Formats: sequence, structure tokens, C-alpha cells
Amino acid sequence: MNKSREFNAAEHQHVRYNPLKDEWILVSPHRCLRPWSGHSEPPPQEQPPDPNNPLKAGAVRANGQRNPNYTSTYVFPNDFPALLERGPEPPQSDHPLFQARQARGTCRVMCFHPNSAVSIPLMSVEEILSVVEEWVNQTKELGRRYTWVQIFENKGNVMGCSNPHPHCQIWASSFLPNEGRIKDRSVLLYKTQNGSHWYHIGLHGPLRPWCYP
Repeated sequence: MNKSREFNAAEHQHVRYNPLKDEWILVSPHRCLRPWSGHSEPPPQEQPPDPNNPLKAGAVRANGQRNPNYTSTYVFPNDFPALLERGPEPPQSDHPLFQARQARGTCRVMCFHPNSAVSIPLMSVEEILSVVEEWVNQTKELGRRYTWVQIFENKGNVMGCSNPHPHCQIWASSFLPNEGRIKDRSVLLYKTQNGSHWYHIGLHGPLRPWCYP
């Protein structure tokens, strides 16, 4: 065999299986050798914190409510939520292509710190621990009432973050979003077919030769 033509996952194109979504993904590592001549985003210019930032402690938000003078984490209902706790149920449809279901939920905003000039990498270990503990508390509380709880952070203007204050979003819904639904189905299917969860391979045995770099 020609050793120079042996497969190398870090060099040669291939499709790789994603068990969480039951799909095959094209991997083309040789494309990294292509020189880049497209647009490059300049590094953001440091801006002093906005004294009128609506997420800072004691500030007045767009709905007229004033934040307390919080000193650690602070959670409040999103003033413009994508999900509401109550709403009318869509009518039944007999047509297979035109279906709708009721969506209920709640959206919250969680501030990590009263100082708009910091982010998690600049916070102390104790401050970060407070953030993680509040994530746990929110997940437990909302998980008792809703099917799905998702905590996420949009960071930077390019990602659509409208406020530089250190914060995240907490969404809870009465339904599984597409990503969660597909992954949940794949994990349950693997367990049904093999008698254990697929991630037990990583917990109780070596991943190779199934693991690629």
C-alpha cells in the first residue's frame, strides 16, 4: 500500500457521522490551505460603559421599570419576550402540510454583574460561581413547569447582541425545539437498539478507533 495515500482525517476529505442528529457531515480539511482574501472584521474599539445602559444596576429600562441596585446576579422577565405564558391555541387542521401547535413559555434576562465594563473572563471565581449557581436555580425552577429550558448568550454586535452589559437569555418552552427534539430522538433510538446510551462509550471505555481528531 502507498503510505502517502493512507487516510488521514486531518488531511483528507470524508463524511463523518453525527450520532446526536443522525446525519452525515462533509469534512474537507484541505480547504484550510486556501488563502483568505475576503473581508476581515477589525477588532472592536474599546468603548467606555454607557452611563444610561438599561441593564446596569439602578437603571430604568425601556418599559419604565427600574432595576434594583443589585450587587451580584439579577434575573428579570424579558421586556419583549418571544414566548408568553398564555396564548390562544391554533385551530385543528386536517391538511398534512398545514399544521400548527400551541407554544407557551417564558423568557428571562440574567445579568451577571452590575458593572457594564466586565465580562465572565474578567470576573472573579466567586462571581462566576454565583452565575453558575443561578443558572442551576433557573433551570431547576423552570424545568418543573416547562419541557425545555435553554440558557444562551449572544455576544458582540455581529451576533445581534444589542447591549454590551454582561448578561444572557433564559428561554423556557412547552415544546422541544428542533435541535433538542432530534437529539433526544437519536439518543433514545440508540439506547433502544443497543441497551445503553451512546455516550457511555466515552465514559466507560476508550473512544479509538472510532474517534477522529
